[in-house]
Amino acid sequence: MTERPTARTPIYLDYQATTPVDQRVVEAMRPYFEGRFGNPHSSTHRYGWEAEAGVERARRQVADLIGAAAHEITFTSGATEANNLVIKGVADALGPTKNHMITAATEHKCVLESLRTVEARGWRVDVLPVDADGLIDLEQLAGLLTPRTALVSIMAVNNEIGTIQPLAEIGALCRAAGVLFHTDAAQAFGKVALDVTAQSVDFLSLSGHKIYGPKGIGALYKRRAPEVVVTPQMSGGGQEHGLRSGTVAAPLAVGLGAAAAIAAADGDADEARIAALAERFLAHVRADLGGVRLNGGWARRYRGNLNLSFPGLDGDLLLARLRGLAVSSGAACASAAEGSSYVLRAIGLDEAAIRASLRIGFGRFTTADEVDRAAQTLVRTVHSLGGLDTAVPAAV
Repeated sequence: MTERPTARTPIYLDYQATTPVDQRVVEAMRPYFEGRFGNPHSSTHRYGWEAEAGVERARRQVADLIGAAAHEITFTSGATEANNLVIKGVADALGPTKNHMITAATEHKCVLESLRTVEARGWRVDVLPVDADGLIDLEQLAGLLTPRTALVSIMAVNNEIGTIQPLAEIGALCRAAGVLFHTDAAQAFGKVALDVTAQSVDFLSLSGHKIYGPKGIGALYKRRAPEVVVTPQMSGGGQEHGLRSGTVAAPLAVGLGAAAAIAAADGDADEARIAALAERFLAHVRADLGGVRLNGGWARRYRGNLNLSFPGLDGDLLLARLRGLAVSSGAACASAAEGSSYVLRAIGLDEAAIRASLRIGFGRFTTADEVDRAAQTLVRTVHSLGGLDTAVPAAV
């Protein structure tokens, strides 16, 4: 178990930003910081063999969780690197034969910025709008697919509002059109069901620190049957099937593998428990704050992510007063960026509602007592700031 908060430490409710490392993961990693410290690419002695064995076991563990083969997994520093590798690598490999990519307005910054780089090279990039629930329109996507389309990149679970996109339907459209399908699954891996075959996924990106593993490690799934082509983006010794040069950090890879194995064993129970905690929190808050708004849909949502608007309040002021809670006003990756949440804007919120919004995340180590205390703290703080503007209608 991870260390529990004390009276002086805030209750951690920012599980979309990062997760605490599971103690079982720490124990799995420990030998690779100590006696098994070898370079996994050293093939002439036991130290290298032991490190390599740990890395390859981790590769299988990651693959098993998404229905892939171990040789289809490439270790990276995280989902951001994997996303960059796919988008820029596909552009380099398929242009100028193809010159078109499609994404959604609510994608992670690293996907949108990578696509801007590709667009600057002369590619056409279409950005799909989303509805109030954060979902793309499948008919609109189908209408944009052409023989010149190289890649569709749609995230599995949104990092700000938890929307779960219909991956199988998107994948089927892409496969029928002969278009490659990539999904950023950083927020989905180990939390919701993923099957790269059933969902017709060609590329999938993930990060270790989102599933109780270490920071600094992630992976890219790249389909190998039939082979999809990507141009490497780093020059070096040709490690990781020649796709991602550089020495694999064996302890971190082992940690990612251990986290994946734990998710495979405990994921369904975790998901049900986290959903119950989120629903408990929302019920407590709504009982006392009738005007609170849930941003994004409920039916197709990872329940551990609640994005709430508090009409009439300044979200930054509310956040500053919530010293007993570790929550956020949006994506951690965009915290230093200027401007309000483009994700909330994309689902139709005005600037006042965006400024009045908080993201509250629950995870494996959240307790029912913490949920109750957090709800009480939030309600008390909202009332201390004058309460909600109940003239603003609440969303479902």
